[in-house]
Amino acid sequence: MKILSILIRAGTCACLGGALAGCYTSTPQWDRQFGHAVTEATARQTLNPGAWQDQAPVVGIDGVSAKHAIDEYQKSFVHPRQDANAFTIGVGGASTGSR
Repeated sequence: MKILSILIRAGTCACLGGALAGCYTSTPQWDRQFGHAVTEATARQTLNPGAWQDQAPVVGIDGVSAKHAIDEYQKSFVHPRQDANAFTIGVGGASTGSR
């Protein structure tokens, strides 16, 4: 009986703690900086931020290759590639190179 009473009290405290945690408000400092890390990481990965303003045509790929690349890209959505079974990754088949 004593163990049941302890378990009921612990369960009640856990439920109340969870309910009160949902009412917790964060500090204004956290809210003010929310999203800055993602924005900064995206900006650091951008090679040329002003590329959208450049009206010059893209140089370096011929029309046949560009058409083939676009066709293959669009075909990948019609017939998606089958992913490997996660349970068979690293099992059998390939050698590790050490002999």
